[in-house]
Amino acid sequence: MYKINDYVIYKRDVCKVEDIRNNKINGKDYYILKPIDDESLIIDVPVDNRMGYLRSIMSKEEADSLINNICNIEPIDNMDDKYIEKTYKDMLYNGTHEDLIKVIKTTYLRNADRIKNNRKISDKDNDCFNKAEKYLYNELSIVYNMNFDETKNYIIRKVQEQINE
Repeated sequence: MYKINDYVIYKRDVCKVEDIRNNKINGKDYYILKPIDDESLIIDVPVDNRMGYLRSIMSKEEADSLINNICNIEPIDNMDDKYIEKTYKDMLYNGTHEDLIKVIKTTYLRNADRIKNNRKISDKDNDCFNKAEKYLYNELSIVYNMNFDETKNYIIRKVQEQINE
């Protein structure tokens, strides 16, 4: 059971547990969650989490391991336009942290290739890139007690260090 002021992931959004309240109608306890990037939104989630949408933030050890493994995570194999959007969606909403990194790498490479060939970047790829970064860096920002931009810069620096080794 989570406590007030704990950070959790609800679906893919990082949220802070603001309160735990009992619903007098059904007698169940609910977490009152506030997403860190939308303070105006309040989400009620049953404490029993039967739908499985709620999970703990990754540990610092898990985060360190993930970052140390980024260079070994390959982009998505099949980058065919027919299937890539479905693959992106599956990885963004149902995938692992490694899947988010695959989406970031794949969309970055696809857009870099477009720019190199004097073509317009893909809105689809750009949107998926931004979502994957948001989901990953928001969680890591809580783990490392940094803001979004500091977290992004930290990860870029760590990856560059790995490349230069």
